[in-house]
Amino acid sequence: MIFMKIALVHDYLKEMGGAERVLLELAKMYPKALIYTAFVDRNSLITQRLTGRQIIESRWGWFIKLGKLYSYLRFLLPWIWKSLDLTEYDLVITSCSGYIARGFRVKKDAKVVAYCHTPPRWLYGYDTPTGAKNWWWGRVYLWVFGPWIRYFDFVSAQRVNLWIANSCEVASRIKKFYRREAVVIYPPCEVNVGLKVAGSPSYWLVVSRIVGGKGIEKAIELAQKTGEKLVIVGTGPLARKLKRQSFAVAEVEWRGYVADLEMGSIYACAKGFLALATDEDFGISVVEALAYGVPVLAYNSGGYRETVKDGVNGKLVSDGNIEEVMRNWMKMKWDKERIARTARRFGKERFVSQIRRVVDA
Repeated sequence: MIFMKIALVHDYLKEMGGAERVLLELAKMYPKALIYTAFVDRNSLITQRLTGRQIIESRWGWFIKLGKLYSYLRFLLPWIWKSLDLTEYDLVITSCSGYIARGFRVKKDAKVVAYCHTPPRWLYGYDTPTGAKNWWWGRVYLWVFGPWIRYFDFVSAQRVNLWIANSCEVASRIKKFYRREAVVIYPPCEVNVGLKVAGSPSYWLVVSRIVGGKGIEKAIELAQKTGEKLVIVGTGPLARKLKRQSFAVAEVEWRGYVADLEMGSIYACAKGFLALATDEDFGISVVEALAYGVPVLAYNSGGYRETVKDGVNGKLVSDGNIEEVMRNWMKMKWDKERIARTARRFGKERFVSQIRRVVDA
């Protein structure tokens, strides 16, 4: 490796999701690199997974966490990231999405590599976990602060030496909003799982953070309309609300947090995996379902188009035909071995080798 000192940067450390899985893999690749972030929740699962690593939060971290203000204080992002002094590093790899994770100080000859999960969805009109654009206060917030933050987002994007996108979908957004070309390297997925032997498939499965924009409400609605059993795995701020709403729907079963080692038995009894987010950036959980041989029913949009091959490992649908496809799902002939093979190109080894190749170059 030609670089002497390396730093890793991540939006913030609060929850465990696809972006955090990328950070964990980068941390393994660069075991001596310090990790910088806007703020840290020391009790979060991601922080526990990084035990033993030195994590440095911005000087604004204590303030952002007060009353969970990190979402409302996004207008401070230029100052938050500028407070990080990374001038001692030769290479900075930033894992960035909604909190931007750019604009930090680096020395003149340093190289900055950005692994982008997506340009900030909240800035550019995409669905977000909070659904702020659907509320008057969200629209006012964007009207007041949006132009300034978009300017910071664009200017800081030009200081990146190499852009890496987690999907072709995100690469097109980088081109559209930043006018920059990006190399596509799919995120590391757990694909070497081995198929589980179980009884007859008996339910539909959702594995997701329980937040807005993930299509969980739609999945519950479909379970009610079709009478199909639905199992939901995951935690998040909307879990309590959605549980109450689905209380009368006997077909919905909430599993909450499930350890990775236990997921195999859950996937083994699933007849299909529901992926109903709109304009999903990539969707790691879709690939993991495929690795277990579970066919995926997904919206025909976003990163799903890169992982779901219609009629091979699942179906791409719209609102107009999704119910009909669900009702006829078991009439289709699904080959679990063939489905599992379609997931192999998204493995961790491939991610590591591609990252090393483009970064070293």
